[in-house]
Amino acid sequence: MSQKSKSSKSDKKNRDNFVKNPNSDDNPQKLENDSPISEEHTDQIGETGSVLTSHKDSIIHCLTIIGQIEGHYILPQQNKTTKYEHVIPLLVSIEEDERIDGLLILLNTVGGDVEAGLAIAEVISGMKKPTVSIVLGGGHSIGIPLAVAAKKSFIAKSASMTVHPVRTTGLTLGVPQTFEYFQRMQDRITTFVAENSDITKERYDELVLNTGELVMDIGTILEGEEAVEEGLIDSVGTVSDAIDALYDMIKESKEPKEPKKKSRTKSSKAKQ
Repeated sequence: MSQKSKSSKSDKKNRDNFVKNPNSDDNPQKLENDSPISEEHTDQIGETGSVLTSHKDSIIHCLTIIGQIEGHYILPQQNKTTKYEHVIPLLVSIEEDERIDGLLILLNTVGGDVEAGLAIAEVISGMKKPTVSIVLGGGHSIGIPLAVAAKKSFIAKSASMTVHPVRTTGLTLGVPQTFEYFQRMQDRITTFVAENSDITKERYDELVLNTGELVMDIGTILEGEEAVEEGLIDSVGTVSDAIDALYDMIKESKEPKEPKKKSRTKSSKAKQ
């Protein structure tokens, strides 16, 4: 028998054992229209650090906030940054998109621009949809308001959060007005954190002005369990715990609420 005939029989045998993919004939455009998770949304990971994920009948948007929070000035190219002009419109679109049921925020940030960070935090705290945040690695400085802005917050056991006063770089005027401005800016951060977590303003100020922990600065470093004990974060957990909590919140938000029964006090009095 020739080598050619042997190879043809071998190819036929392989074709007979081949199991056809049941979805190979599906129209890609149809699949894209049936689900909001398309190739375009997958490309968002590289552009905005976010992606849509689905589980059963719920769809969540996963947003990462990493590196430095970039504000009104462009940071050097070698810095990892989160740009507020990208994140804020994205958060608005998540809030308005009926297909998206909840938002998961992954935090690993060293802080950055105070006003940009507070702006993002205010948008998150004002969202009606279920929101859950988790601090992975670190959520320092202005990353603290971002972490507590969600309706439920988590922190990894190995993660940490640095609480310290507002700082600035560059030329400053050594006049009382400058220090008053810094104090007012710090008060804005303290008020937001206290209103969106279980820590008091007085205790947060104590952590900010602690002089016995940081060598080159004043402030406090809180590790995972310490952040929960202080009331900054709700729970210590993993990404899976954060996702489970978000799905529970979504399920609760979808449950029909019982209409309130009308009081008959006035009608009964009228009959009397």
